[in-house]
Amino acid sequence: MSDDILDCLIIGAGPGGLTCATYLVRYHRRILVVDAGKSRARWIPTSHNCPGFPRGVHGTTLLAQQREQAVGYGATIENACIAQISKDGDVFEATAADGRRWRARTVILATGIEDVMPPLDGLEEGIAAGAVRLCPVCDGYEASDCRVAIYAPLDEGIGHALFLRTFSEDVSLLASDDSSASDETTRKAFDAGIAVYPPPCRLAFEGGKSVAEFDDGRREVFDTLYPTLGSRPHSALAEQIGARLDDAGEIEVDDHCQTSVDGLYAVGDVVSALNQIAVAVGHAAIASTAVHNRLPRNWRERAELQADTAQELPSPPGTVAAVVPKAMRED
Repeated sequence: MSDDILDCLIIGAGPGGLTCATYLVRYHRRILVVDAGKSRARWIPTSHNCPGFPRGVHGTTLLAQQREQAVGYGATIENACIAQISKDGDVFEATAADGRRWRARTVILATGIEDVMPPLDGLEEGIAAGAVRLCPVCDGYEASDCRVAIYAPLDEGIGHALFLRTFSEDVSLLASDDSSASDETTRKAFDAGIAVYPPPCRLAFEGGKSVAEFDDGRREVFDTLYPTLGSRPHSALAEQIGARLDDAGEIEVDDHCQTSVDGLYAVGDVVSALNQIAVAVGHAAIASTAVHNRLPRNWRERAELQADTAQELPSPPGTVAAVVPKAMRED
Protein backbone atom coordinates (compact mmCIF):
# COMPACT_ATOMS: atom_id res chain seq x y z
CA MET A 1 0.00 0.00 0.00
CA SER A 2 1.27 3.44 -0.93
CA ASP A 3 1.67 5.98 1.87
CA ASP A 4 0.04 8.57 -0.38
CA ILE A 5 -3.59 9.38 0.28
CA LEU A 6 -5.63 9.84 -2.86
CA ASP A 7 -8.10 12.67 -3.16
CA CYS A 8 -10.60 10.17 -4.54
CA LEU A 9 -10.78 6.45 -5.27
CA ILE A 10 -13.30 5.57 -7.99
CA ILE A 11 -14.51 1.98 -7.94
CA GLY A 12 -15.85 0.91 -11.33
CA ALA A 13 -15.02 2.01 -14.88
CA GLY A 14 -18.37 2.09 -16.61
CA PRO A 15 -19.77 5.31 -18.14
CA GLY A 16 -20.33 6.83 -14.68
CA GLY A 17 -16.97 5.93 -13.18
CA LEU A 18 -15.00 7.02 -16.23
CA THR A 19 -16.85 10.34 -16.33
CA CYS A 20 -15.92 10.88 -12.68
CA ALA A 21 -12.30 10.15 -13.55
CA THR A 22 -12.27 12.69 -16.39
CA TYR A 23 -13.87 15.40 -14.26
CA LEU A 24 -11.62 14.89 -11.25
CA VAL A 25 -8.34 14.63 -13.13
CA ARG A 26 -9.29 17.84 -14.96
CA TYR A 27 -9.79 19.37 -11.52
CA HIS A 28 -6.09 18.46 -10.93
CA ARG A 29 -7.01 15.91 -8.27
CA ARG A 30 -5.05 12.81 -7.26
CA ILE A 31 -7.34 9.96 -8.21
CA LEU A 32 -7.30 6.28 -9.07
CA VAL A 33 -9.90 4.14 -10.82
CA VAL A 34 -10.14 0.47 -9.86
CA ASP A 35 -12.15 -1.71 -12.22
CA ALA A 36 -13.11 -5.39 -12.39
CA GLY A 37 -14.00 -5.20 -16.09
CA LYS A 38 -17.69 -6.07 -15.79
CA SER A 39 -19.46 -2.90 -16.86
CA ARG A 40 -23.06 -3.54 -17.94
CA ALA A 41 -22.42 -1.24 -20.92
CA ARG A 42 -20.28 -3.93 -22.53
CA TRP A 43 -23.50 -5.80 -23.43
CA ILE A 44 -24.79 -2.94 -25.60
CA PRO A 45 -24.57 -3.92 -29.31
CA THR A 46 -25.42 -0.37 -30.43
CA SER A 47 -27.01 2.41 -28.41
CA HIS A 48 -28.97 5.00 -30.38
CA ASN A 49 -30.20 7.10 -27.45
CA CYS A 50 -26.78 7.96 -26.01
CA PRO A 51 -26.37 11.73 -26.49
CA GLY A 52 -23.80 12.79 -29.06
CA PHE A 53 -23.81 9.65 -31.22
CA PRO A 54 -26.32 10.20 -34.03
CA ARG A 55 -25.27 6.97 -35.76
CA GLY A 56 -25.23 4.99 -32.54
CA VAL A 57 -22.33 3.62 -30.52
CA HIS A 58 -21.32 0.15 -29.42
CA GLY A 59 -21.02 -0.29 -25.67
CA THR A 60 -17.41 -1.44 -25.88
CA THR A 61 -16.57 1.51 -28.16
CA LEU A 62 -18.14 3.96 -25.74
CA LEU A 63 -16.16 2.50 -22.83
CA ALA A 64 -12.93 2.57 -24.85
CA GLN A 65 -13.42 6.20 -25.86
CA GLN A 66 -14.27 7.27 -22.31
CA ARG A 67 -11.24 5.40 -21.00
CA GLU A 68 -9.02 7.06 -23.62
CA GLN A 69 -10.38 10.46 -22.59
CA ALA A 70 -9.76 9.91 -18.87
CA VAL A 71 -6.30 8.38 -19.33
CA GLY A 72 -5.40 11.12 -21.80
CA TYR A 73 -5.80 13.69 -19.05
CA GLY A 74 -3.71 11.67 -16.63
CA ALA A 75 -6.10 9.23 -14.92
CA THR A 76 -4.72 5.87 -13.81
CA ILE A 77 -6.93 2.78 -14.08
CA GLU A 78 -6.02 -0.42 -12.23
CA ASN A 79 -7.57 -3.81 -12.94
CA ALA A 80 -8.75 -5.20 -9.62
CA CYS A 81 -11.83 -6.22 -7.68
CA ILE A 82 -12.31 -4.38 -4.39
CA ALA A 83 -13.28 -6.88 -1.72
CA GLN A 84 -13.35 -4.70 1.38
CA ILE A 85 -13.75 -1.05 2.26
CA SER A 86 -13.43 0.64 5.65
CA LYS A 87 -13.05 4.10 7.10
CA ASP A 88 -10.64 5.25 9.78
CA GLY A 89 -11.40 8.81 10.78
CA ASP A 90 -11.53 10.85 7.59
CA VAL A 91 -9.68 8.34 5.42
CA PHE A 92 -11.10 5.37 3.53
CA GLU A 93 -9.11 2.21 2.92
CA ALA A 94 -10.02 -0.19 0.10
CA THR A 95 -8.56 -3.67 -0.22
CA ALA A 96 -8.60 -5.66 -3.45
CA ALA A 97 -9.12 -9.41 -3.66
CA ASP A 98 -5.42 -9.78 -4.54
CA GLY A 99 -4.37 -7.89 -1.39
CA ARG A 100 -3.53 -4.50 -2.89
CA ARG A 101 -4.73 -1.55 -0.79
CA TRP A 102 -5.41 2.11 -1.40
CA ARG A 103 -6.31 5.01 0.89
CA ALA A 104 -8.39 8.00 -0.12
CA ARG A 105 -10.15 11.00 1.37
CA THR A 106 -13.27 10.23 -0.66
CA VAL A 107 -14.64 7.26 -2.57
CA ILE A 108 -17.07 7.11 -5.49
CA LEU A 109 -18.87 3.81 -6.02
CA ALA A 110 -19.68 3.26 -9.71
CA THR A 111 -20.13 -0.48 -9.35
CA GLY A 112 -23.32 -0.90 -11.39
CA ILE A 113 -25.78 -3.76 -11.48
CA GLU A 114 -25.93 -7.20 -13.06
CA ASP A 115 -28.97 -8.21 -15.11
CA VAL A 116 -30.59 -11.56 -14.36
CA MET A 117 -30.39 -13.34 -17.69
CA PRO A 118 -32.94 -15.80 -19.11
CA PRO A 119 -32.21 -19.48 -19.86
CA LEU A 120 -31.97 -18.84 -23.59
CA ASP A 121 -29.79 -20.89 -25.95
CA GLY A 122 -27.44 -18.58 -27.85
CA LEU A 123 -28.03 -15.67 -25.48
CA GLU A 124 -24.90 -13.65 -26.29
CA GLU A 125 -25.44 -14.04 -30.03
CA GLY A 126 -29.07 -13.00 -29.58
CA ILE A 127 -28.07 -9.85 -27.72
CA ALA A 128 -25.49 -8.97 -30.37
CA ALA A 129 -28.13 -9.40 -33.10
CA GLY A 130 -30.81 -7.38 -31.28
CA ALA A 131 -33.11 -10.38 -30.98
CA VAL A 132 -32.67 -10.14 -27.22
CA ARG A 133 -32.71 -6.67 -25.69
CA LEU A 134 -32.27 -5.63 -22.07
CA CYS A 135 -33.61 -2.08 -21.87
CA PRO A 136 -36.95 -0.96 -23.38
CA VAL A 137 -36.17 2.65 -22.43
CA CYS A 138 -32.88 2.49 -24.37
CA ASP A 139 -34.00 0.72 -27.51
CA GLY A 140 -37.77 0.30 -27.61
CA TYR A 141 -37.61 2.58 -30.66
CA GLU A 142 -35.55 -0.05 -32.50
CA ALA A 143 -38.36 -2.56 -31.86
CA SER A 144 -40.97 -0.32 -33.49
CA ASP A 145 -43.56 -2.35 -35.46
CA CYS A 146 -41.79 -5.61 -34.65
CA ARG A 147 -43.21 -8.68 -32.96
CA VAL A 148 -42.06 -8.17 -29.37
CA ALA A 149 -42.24 -10.30 -26.24
CA ILE A 150 -41.59 -9.66 -22.56
CA TYR A 151 -40.29 -12.60 -20.52
CA ALA A 152 -41.06 -12.05 -16.85
CA PRO A 153 -43.35 -13.01 -13.95
CA LEU A 154 -46.74 -11.97 -15.31
CA ASP A 155 -47.72 -9.40 -12.69
CA GLU A 156 -44.27 -7.79 -12.89
CA GLY A 157 -44.00 -7.96 -16.66
CA ILE A 158 -47.33 -6.35 -17.55
CA GLY A 159 -46.00 -2.83 -16.93
CA HIS A 160 -43.10 -3.42 -19.33
CA ALA A 161 -45.45 -4.89 -21.91
CA LEU A 162 -47.72 -1.85 -21.69
CA PHE A 163 -44.68 0.41 -22.05
CA LEU A 164 -43.69 -1.40 -25.26
CA ARG A 165 -47.16 -0.90 -26.77
CA THR A 166 -45.91 2.61 -27.57
CA PHE A 167 -43.62 1.00 -30.14
CA SER A 168 -45.53 -2.01 -31.46
CA GLU A 169 -49.09 -3.26 -31.76
CA ASP A 170 -47.84 -6.87 -31.53
CA VAL A 171 -46.65 -7.33 -27.94
CA SER A 172 -46.78 -10.61 -25.99
CA LEU A 173 -46.11 -11.48 -22.36
CA LEU A 174 -44.37 -14.79 -21.66
CA ALA A 175 -44.52 -16.09 -18.10
CA SER A 176 -41.10 -16.82 -16.64
CA ASP A 177 -42.54 -18.90 -13.78
CA ASP A 178 -45.69 -20.77 -12.78
CA SER A 179 -47.30 -17.91 -10.87
CA SER A 180 -50.78 -16.98 -12.09
CA ALA A 181 -51.65 -13.55 -13.38
CA SER A 182 -53.86 -11.40 -11.17
CA ASP A 183 -57.26 -10.29 -12.43
CA GLU A 184 -55.87 -6.78 -12.88
CA THR A 185 -52.97 -8.02 -15.02
CA THR A 186 -55.35 -10.11 -17.12
CA ARG A 187 -57.63 -7.10 -17.66
CA LYS A 188 -54.75 -4.79 -18.59
CA ALA A 189 -53.38 -7.31 -21.07
CA PHE A 190 -56.81 -7.81 -22.66
CA ASP A 191 -57.46 -4.06 -22.92
CA ALA A 192 -54.07 -3.48 -24.58
CA GLY A 193 -54.30 -6.46 -26.93
CA ILE A 194 -51.32 -8.17 -25.29
CA ALA A 195 -51.19 -11.95 -25.73
CA VAL A 196 -50.28 -13.84 -22.55
CA TYR A 197 -48.44 -17.17 -22.72
CA PRO A 198 -47.56 -19.80 -20.10
CA PRO A 199 -43.90 -20.48 -19.28
CA PRO A 200 -42.05 -21.74 -22.38
CA CYS A 201 -40.17 -25.01 -22.04
CA ARG A 202 -37.36 -23.66 -24.23
CA LEU A 203 -36.05 -20.27 -25.35
CA ALA A 204 -33.50 -19.95 -28.12
CA PHE A 205 -31.91 -17.59 -30.61
CA GLU A 206 -32.45 -19.13 -34.04
CA GLY A 207 -32.39 -17.66 -37.52
CA GLY A 208 -31.93 -14.13 -36.25
CA LYS A 209 -35.06 -14.32 -34.05
CA SER A 210 -36.00 -15.28 -30.51
CA VAL A 211 -37.96 -18.53 -30.37
CA ALA A 212 -40.24 -19.76 -27.57
CA GLU A 213 -41.36 -23.39 -27.47
CA PHE A 214 -44.17 -24.65 -25.23
CA ASP A 215 -45.12 -27.98 -23.71
CA ASP A 216 -48.17 -28.30 -25.97
CA GLY A 217 -45.98 -28.16 -29.08
CA ARG A 218 -46.59 -24.53 -29.94
CA ARG A 219 -43.68 -22.51 -31.25
CA GLU A 220 -43.73 -18.71 -31.29
CA VAL A 221 -41.14 -16.57 -33.06
CA PHE A 222 -40.40 -12.99 -31.99
CA ASP A 223 -38.28 -10.29 -33.58
CA THR A 224 -37.23 -9.11 -30.13
CA LEU A 225 -37.43 -10.62 -26.65
CA TYR A 226 -37.07 -8.45 -23.55
CA PRO A 227 -36.22 -10.50 -20.44
CA THR A 228 -37.20 -8.46 -17.38
CA LEU A 229 -36.15 -10.70 -14.54
CA GLY A 230 -34.67 -8.02 -12.33
CA SER A 231 -31.09 -7.20 -11.49
CA ARG A 232 -28.53 -7.63 -8.76
CA PRO A 233 -27.09 -4.32 -7.54
CA HIS A 234 -23.37 -4.40 -6.83
CA SER A 235 -23.90 -2.61 -3.54
CA ALA A 236 -22.08 -4.97 -1.17
CA LEU A 237 -19.28 -2.47 -0.49
CA ALA A 238 -21.78 0.22 0.40
CA GLU A 239 -23.61 -2.14 2.74
CA GLN A 240 -20.31 -3.27 4.24
CA ILE A 241 -19.43 0.26 5.32
CA GLY A 242 -22.95 1.07 6.53
CA ALA A 243 -24.43 3.11 3.67
CA ARG A 244 -28.21 3.14 3.44
CA LEU A 245 -29.81 0.98 0.71
CA ASP A 246 -33.37 0.95 -0.61
CA ASP A 247 -35.66 -2.09 -0.66
CA ALA A 248 -34.17 -3.23 -3.97
CA GLY A 249 -30.64 -3.13 -2.54
CA GLU A 250 -29.64 -0.03 -4.51
CA ILE A 251 -27.75 2.82 -2.85
CA GLU A 252 -29.63 5.86 -1.60
CA VAL A 253 -27.90 9.21 -2.20
CA ASP A 254 -28.61 12.88 -1.60
CA ASP A 255 -28.73 15.72 -4.13
CA HIS A 256 -24.92 15.66 -4.37
CA CYS A 257 -24.84 11.87 -4.92
CA GLN A 258 -23.38 11.37 -1.44
CA THR A 259 -24.47 8.28 0.46
CA SER A 260 -25.39 8.22 4.14
CA VAL A 261 -21.66 7.74 4.88
CA ASP A 262 -19.79 11.05 4.79
CA GLY A 263 -17.30 11.17 1.94
CA LEU A 264 -18.74 8.12 0.18
CA TYR A 265 -20.50 8.87 -3.10
CA ALA A 266 -22.31 6.63 -5.60
CA VAL A 267 -23.25 7.08 -9.26
CA GLY A 268 -24.89 5.17 -12.08
CA ASP A 269 -27.07 2.07 -12.06
CA VAL A 270 -26.12 1.08 -8.50
CA VAL A 271 -27.98 4.19 -7.33
CA SER A 272 -31.73 4.13 -6.85
CA ALA A 273 -32.67 5.86 -10.12
CA LEU A 274 -33.41 5.35 -13.82
CA ASN A 275 -30.75 3.05 -15.28
CA GLN A 276 -29.48 5.07 -18.23
CA ILE A 277 -26.05 6.12 -19.49
CA ALA A 278 -27.20 9.74 -19.55
CA VAL A 279 -28.25 9.48 -15.90
CA ALA A 280 -24.94 7.88 -14.89
CA VAL A 281 -23.00 10.66 -16.60
CA GLY A 282 -25.16 13.27 -14.84
CA HIS A 283 -24.58 11.57 -11.49
CA ALA A 284 -20.85 11.58 -12.23
CA ALA A 285 -20.73 15.31 -12.96
CA ILE A 286 -22.58 16.05 -9.72
CA ALA A 287 -20.57 13.67 -7.54
CA SER A 288 -17.13 14.57 -8.88
CA THR A 289 -17.77 18.29 -8.55
CA ALA A 290 -19.04 17.80 -5.00
CA VAL A 291 -15.89 15.82 -4.19
CA HIS A 292 -13.65 18.53 -5.65
CA ASN A 293 -15.43 21.29 -3.71
CA ARG A 294 -15.17 19.49 -0.36
CA LEU A 295 -11.45 18.77 -0.64
CA PRO A 296 -8.73 21.25 0.42
CA ARG A 297 -8.31 23.96 -2.21
CA ASN A 298 -5.58 22.90 -4.65
CA TRP A 299 -4.73 26.39 -5.88
CA ARG A 300 -2.50 26.29 -8.91
CA GLU A 301 0.58 27.76 -7.21
CA ARG A 302 0.54 25.00 -4.55
CA ALA A 303 2.45 22.26 -6.36
CA GLU A 304 2.20 19.87 -3.42
CA LEU A 305 -1.59 19.76 -3.81
CA GLN A 306 -1.56 19.12 -7.56
CA ALA A 307 -1.91 15.69 -9.10
CA ASP A 308 1.37 14.20 -10.35
CA THR A 309 0.23 14.77 -13.94
CA ALA A 310 -1.18 18.26 -13.38
CA GLN A 311 1.86 20.18 -14.59
CA GLU A 312 2.00 18.24 -17.86
CA LEU A 313 -1.71 18.32 -18.72
CA PRO A 314 -2.35 19.90 -22.12
CA SER A 315 -4.25 23.16 -22.29
CA PRO A 316 -7.30 23.09 -24.57
CA PRO A 317 -6.66 24.36 -28.10
CA GLY A 318 -7.42 28.05 -28.49
CA THR A 319 -6.79 29.03 -24.88
CA VAL A 320 -4.13 31.52 -23.86
CA ALA A 321 -2.23 28.76 -22.04
CA ALA A 322 -2.08 26.68 -25.19
CA VAL A 323 -0.84 29.50 -27.39
CA VAL A 324 1.49 31.36 -25.02
CA PRO A 325 3.69 29.35 -22.62
CA LYS A 326 3.42 30.32 -18.94
CA ALA A 327 7.03 31.55 -18.79
CA MET A 328 6.39 34.00 -21.63
CA ARG A 329 3.16 35.26 -20.05
CA GLU A 330 5.06 36.10 -16.84
CA ASP A 331 7.68 38.24 -18.61
